[in-house]
Amino acid sequence: MMHKFWLDTPIADMTEQQWEALCDGCGKCCLQKIIDDEAPLMYHTRVACEYLDLKTCQCQVYDQRQLKVPDCTKVSPDNVDDFHWLPETCGYRLVAAGHDLPDWHPLQTGDVKSPIKAGMTVKKWAVSERKVAPDNWGEYIIEIQQLDEDQ
Repeated sequence: MMHKFWLDTPIADMTEQQWEALCDGCGKCCLQKIIDDEAPLMYHTRVACEYLDLKTCQCQVYDQRQLKVPDCTKVSPDNVDDFHWLPETCGYRLVAAGHDLPDWHPLQTGDVKSPIKAGMTVKKWAVSERKVAPDNWGEYIIEIQQLDEDQ
């Protein structure tokens, strides 16, 4: 059985490899958001970044994502607490708050496909932004709770 490093290693002390391994590959952070600057509110949509492979829920350009999509979310130990919109099941968010990872997380199962098998990814309900014009994203607004409840 693998040592559960995330339970006894402070996030500030994690290696980049350990930190990256906390990502469960759900794809939820890759969903497009609509910002209402007047309110200010953030609306989540079912529209996924064009680079998210909806079959595997993995970024197709991960190493170049900041170049291809300058406003791509890059969660780090320094900024994880700033992203309150991340789903409650997010490995980064859970570990930063001192919690264990869910049973379906790849670090718990040893299987990178376990989040898909558990129905915890965007695979079944997201649509690529290649198929939806930005002006129409409003038609795809969802509640953040639906990300985890409507699997």
